[in-house]
Amino acid sequence: MPSGKRRASKILDEYGAAQSELIGKAVVLTDGKAGTVENVWLDELHGLRISIAGHEGR
Repeated sequence: MPSGKRRASKILDEYGAAQSELIGKAVVLTDGKAGTVENVWLDELHGLRISIAGHEGR
């Protein structure tokens, strides 16, 4: 497999592992609010994004 495809495959593997590890976990934000990880996705601007249930966001 060419090195570009290999790197892309590793990134996607790590993304899948992050989703598996994080979704459903309890978290406490720096502003003191708590919730559970609802969703994890990749964003072109921010990188890894996490949605928290029980927190409205900004």
